[in-house]
Amino acid sequence: MLLKVGNLFFLLVLFFILLSFSPEGDEVRFVIPPGWPKPAYDFSKNPVTTAGFQLGRQLFYDPLLSRDTTISCASCHLQATGFTHVDHRLSHGIQGRIGKRNSPALMNLAWSSSFMWDGGVNHLDMQPLSPVTSPEEMDETMENVVRKLNASEKYRRLFRAAFGDSIATGQKTLLSLSQFVLMLNSYNSKYDKYIRKEPGGELTEQELNGLAIFRKHCASCHKEPLFTDGGFARNGLPADPELSDIGRMKITQNAEDSLKFKVPTLRNIQFTYPYMHDGRFKKLLEVVNHYTGGIQPGKILDARLQTPVVLSHEEKIDLVAFLLTLTDRDFLFDPRFGFPKE
Repeated sequence: MLLKVGNLFFLLVLFFILLSFSPEGDEVRFVIPPGWPKPAYDFSKNPVTTAGFQLGRQLFYDPLLSRDTTISCASCHLQATGFTHVDHRLSHGIQGRIGKRNSPALMNLAWSSSFMWDGGVNHLDMQPLSPVTSPEEMDETMENVVRKLNASEKYRRLFRAAFGDSIATGQKTLLSLSQFVLMLNSYNSKYDKYIRKEPGGELTEQELNGLAIFRKHCASCHKEPLFTDGGFARNGLPADPELSDIGRMKITQNAEDSLKFKVPTLRNIQFTYPYMHDGRFKKLLEVVNHYTGGIQPGKILDARLQTPVVLSHEEKIDLVAFLLTLTDRDFLFDPRFGFPKE
């Protein structure tokens, strides 16, 4: 009997310890990793709070944002795959509608000043308007979104906690979504531990060789520590005639921007397939093979790719081995970023 009572007491203590550290209630705080540049996002206009983050999290996973309440932001941006999708090449919207591009991975967005593959959005707070109003995605209006939010007792409570007022507005909805995605930061991979000289960051000879190859041939576009320069480039990928996607030129109307797309981050690339703006490659080695022999030459090919990259098969494997060190499982499985319990 004493043993049973003791076990029960232990379980109760353990329960309350776990409850006190519940990710649902943990305070959130934006952190700039050591050695990283200053973020582009102006936090003075939208400081991240725990309540604002939790409201944005609820909205991110809620299909209410779509016209027929069938898809949410998370439908195309799954946490375990670096907040992108992996089961099809192109993004899917309501009623089975298919877009023209692969869903971008969402991470380290505070350091970005342009969004979407073509840079069509230049501020994070405005980015959700594109998928919400796109006929190929959520096909909804912000007016209807706000109306649905104000009809929800749960959201009236969440808006009051986040903004001191229970009335939902389009601006507050966008700001809270920003607060959630601003926290989707990946900086604890094996590579990061190697850079910080921490336990668990010991790279193998193969990975070190891959890092050297990466720094010689890839880092000019995929700059450390973000593994992107945030710019746009034409990477010699033959255009898909079925998609008729001219890239950044659609935004700038400048012929020099034809077929230019944003340079994506390589963080967590092990899980963010399929690759390229149209998801045409399923495997990392296919991407490496493109840059070492599949580039389509042309006058508007990025200058950094004009000199051919020649790698042996072993060097390609070493490069891929290094890219796998960019996987951050703490980020991919952080319960704070998962589907909310409420």
